[in-house]
Amino acid sequence: MFELKRLSPDDKETIKDVFVSVFTKEPWNDDWSDKEQLDMYINDLIGQGYSLTYGLYEDNELIGISMGYIKHWYSGTEYIINELCIKTDRQGAGAGTFFLAEIEEAIKQLGLKQIFLLMDSNVPAYDFYKKNCYVKEETTVALSKRI
Repeated sequence: MFELKRLSPDDKETIKDVFVSVFTKEPWNDDWSDKEQLDMYINDLIGQGYSLTYGLYEDNELIGISMGYIKHWYSGTEYIINELCIKTDRQGAGAGTFFLAEIEEAIKQLGLKQIFLLMDSNVPAYDFYKKNCYVKEETTVALSKRI
């Protein structure tokens, strides 16, 4: 049975374990071998006053995380998701869809009006979000500059 829980900085080590177990594998292959950088990144996501972090548990085991923040915007307050994942061995069995639905319900109860996230369109997660009724913003683009 799945259960949604709101997480805090006290859950940081478990969050890091799940995060690394997913994002260091295909298709992302992120290199999180710098433990100090990983620790600072997770702190950035979960340790701010506006952070909003959820965990998906199955039989008291953390199998999914959503890390983001609350953003106040003219059209209503939003949940900006920076990272969302389900443990690789639990993907494809409905856990992610359940997790998203529970997050949507939880943020409605907080008075939030929208979820916003950025992602690559060439990874399997793109189809997952489309399947769950997330739509591509036609006028929004992500820009970056390496310096």
